[in-house]
Amino acid sequence: MKNKQVTKQAQVPIPTQHGTFQTIAYALDDQERMPHIVLINPETDFSTKVNVRVHSECMTGDVFGSYRCECGEQLDMSLDYISKSGGLVIYLRQEGRGIGLINKLHAYTKQDQGYDTAEANKVLGFGYDDRTYEDAITILNDLEIKDINLITNNPDKIKSLDVDPEITVHKRIDLDIKARKENIGYLRTKKDKFGHFLK
Repeated sequence: MKNKQVTKQAQVPIPTQHGTFQTIAYALDDQERMPHIVLINPETDFSTKVNVRVHSECMTGDVFGSYRCECGEQLDMSLDYISKSGGLVIYLRQEGRGIGLINKLHAYTKQDQGYDTAEANKVLGFGYDDRTYEDAITILNDLEIKDINLITNNPDKIKSLDVDPEITVHKRIDLDIKARKENIGYLRTKKDKFGHFLK
């Protein structure tokens, strides 16, 4: 039996500091309080390769501007790029590499004790990265987007989307974020243990 898939629940234009985006909520049903969110530049040409950022929720970085990571800066850079060049952001509600906000804060405590970001998750009983991208694939299929340029530094994200025979990742668009003293160890782990394309 096929698992139930997320579907479009609501759509409305939302003006932001990066421009106005058509904003769509995707969830299993209309009672979901934390749906995935898609922000689309309304001038996007869907007949050609579409710029796509698949961004996993990071409340500490995206909302509060935490310097422990570069997630908020990645999101801002992606929205700015898409506002100028067309495309969309798929905002997936899978906080803390899929372990949730509370466990992510526990992982921060482990990091303060000397573990790196990957080891901290393992000590807590999780995988290095428990995120999945099936819902992103479902959303792209629903929007009939088959050819994409993916905005990412993460090679696993490219592989995860390429598994769908209907979706082709033609190009990777780099997110070049300058390291800070607060997150240089975190970024080094992303490069050395996760293989992220970082300078």
